[in-house]
Amino acid sequence: MSIINYHIRKAEERDVKPLAELDARCFPDPWSEQSFQEDVVKNPLAYYLVAESAEGELLGYAGVWMIVGEGHITNVAANPDYRRNGIARAILTKLFETCQKEHGIGPFTLEVRPSNDAALALYESFGFQVAGRRKGYYENNGEDALIMWREG
Repeated sequence: MSIINYHIRKAEERDVKPLAELDARCFPDPWSEQSFQEDVVKNPLAYYLVAESAEGELLGYAGVWMIVGEGHITNVAANPDYRRNGIARAILTKLFETCQKEHGIGPFTLEVRPSNDAALALYESFGFQVAGRRKGYYENNGEDALIMWREG
């Protein structure tokens, strides 16, 4: 399916349930609605952006925790029905720009499954490099996580 019109905006409390629903569609070990509630509404260190269609459908999101000048990317997801349309790339581009300009965030880090080729390619295109490995990081299957960093 091709996207004609969407915009990226800061996540709000009304997005909590749709975020949890999208996460459940995208990941084998999704975050709970409560986890999104805590991050989007209550956590002053968290910043989330969503991509929303003209009809109000949540197409994707990305979140970051901003801690002591560094950004820890928590999750990045694109609605499976609309993947390969540049949504995740657009959200991440806006996230990096906003965090750097408005919050002085320099380097960014994240964890990613070694088996997630699409995510690895996306992150590498933004200059992320593998810096380490967390053994057995993912609870659902014990897969390791690659630790990636992007300098500011």
